[in-house]
Parts: sequence; structure tokens; C-alpha cells
Amino acid sequence: MSRDSFTFDPREDRDSFAREGDHRTVSLRAPVWQPGDVSDLGRLDGRNDHRLKAEREDSPRAFLLAGRTFLLRESELQTMTELGTFRVLAAADLAKFAYGGEAAQMERDLRRLRGQGLLIERTLPISRPKTLRVVGLTKTGKRLLRSSNRVPESQALYHGIVKPREAKHDSELYRLFQAEAARIESAGGRPLRVVLDYELKRDVNRARARLGERRNDEQEIGRLAESHGLSVVDGKIPLPDMRIEYQNAELELHRVDLELATRHYRPRGLAQKAKAGFSLYSQRDDVSRLRRILDEQELTARIFAL
Repeated sequence: MSRDSFTFDPREDRDSFAREGDHRTVSLRAPVWQPGDVSDLGRLDGRNDHRLKAEREDSPRAFLLAGRTFLLRESELQTMTELGTFRVLAAADLAKFAYGGEAAQMERDLRRLRGQGLLIERTLPISRPKTLRVVGLTKTGKRLLRSSNRVPESQALYHGIVKPREAKHDSELYRLFQAEAARIESAGGRPLRVVLDYELKRDVNRARARLGERRNDEQEIGRLAESHGLSVVDGKIPLPDMRIEYQNAELELHRVDLELATRHYRPRGLAQKAKAGFSLYSQRDDVSRLRRILDEQELTARIFAL
């Protein structure tokens, strides 16, 4: 689930979610899109490309950063793009979606990236005896990826691996993205940008801070939510786990807000997410329980199984 709904507490650190994200991102103040934005947003380059070149055909290229030379293959750049966009990925999911199941090739790429100081890896305890292997970019890796001009300026990039509980949650968002992106592409669309809840919360916090004494005014809260494409529910602005901005088959720009719901959701929290209009996803084993919670509250939101 997302870290929190946005509550209007003046004591909250309004920059708490800016530490890892790249600050050079497009603001979501209204209007969200202007003519010409498509070229700025670009495309999530290399996403889910199972047609990777054979390693013998994928010669490394030289990239310079701060006086150092880094040698990177196309597949390695694709992996860095995935890691920078989603912050933390489970190695098994990276192999499945980015490498089309070619785990051996992934391992070679990870080893080379790790050897150049561009990648960080951790094994997290999940529940005895289960563990989760996750990977992310180092700060140098993020800087190199940004300087490569491979990722649109509007796409925030991240580095580092956060607390184990948050890292596990963040790694699951990659599967959430893949499921929704498949739905978008099956209808003739294409994803353009991913916005994680870190970025959304940072932007909403900053906009709230600019309101000064009017920060708790209901009308101002409503306008603030609307300007960020969000809704007010029970006096709060619920934040999704992820937003995907995409282009549909008619070349129109749209967005969809996604929430990864778990069996630990309280009824009120789940109801708020549904009322906010988020597309709800859940692990298959949790769907029936969450569906009952919504039915009891006479909410008709659909829950998609991962």
C-alpha cells in the first residue's frame, strides 16, 4: 500500500520525500498537460523489451561521468532505466519482464554493473526461511543514467534501497506496472511516464506549503487536490502507490492511478482508495477478502488480481 493518505498536518516534513527522487521533474500543477508535452514525456525507453540483442551483438559503449569512463551494453542501460524508474526491483521480476526469462544474461549484466559501482544489491528477510533479492541503482548509477539522456527529463529517477519493509513493497510495484501497462498496450496505448507516491507526496506537500495560512481551508484543499489530479475523501487526499501517464490509441494523453492493496488493509483505508477512483490491484489470494470489504460498504470498485 502507499505510505499514507495526504493529511494536512503542519508539522509534517514537506520535503521528506525529496531525498531520493530527482528534482528535475515536471510539476503536476494544473493543467497537467500542455500542447507539446508528448515530446517532453517521451517513452519509457526499452521497457519490457524481450527482443534483447544477443550478447555477442551488444557491444559496450563508453560513457563519461566526472572524469570516469563506464562501459555499458544496451541491455545494461535498459536495466538501469528500469531500476532508476522504479527505485527497487526484485531480481526475479527483472529477469522475467526485462530479460524475457533470460536469467543468465541478467546475472552477467548485474555483475558488470555492480563491478562498475552502478548497482546495489540486498537480500531481505521476508519470513523464515524466505528471502527476497532486490537491486537498485547507486547514486553514481542514477547520475550516469540521467547524463546519458536516455530518460526524459520529466521522469523522476531514484537510487538506493530503503528499509526492508518499504523495499519489499516498492519491488512489488514493478509487477503492478507490468499488469497495467499490458492493459494499456492491449488497447493500443503506450505508457509515457511513471510517477511514484514519493513524487506525488512531495509535490502536494510543496503546494500545500505555499498556501500558508490557507493550508487547512477546505476549498483550497479541494483546489489543490484537483490541480494534481487527485480527490478529497473524508478530508484527506489519498495518494496512489503509482501513477502512469500514457497515450491512448487516439494519441490522447491520460493517466491512471494504481493502488496495491493487501490483506492488511483496514476497511476504511480500502474504502478511501476506492472512493478516490484508484485502480485496485491485489495478490490473487487476497482478492476475495478485499472484495467482501468493498461489498459491505456498497462500493463497486473492481480489484484486479496480480
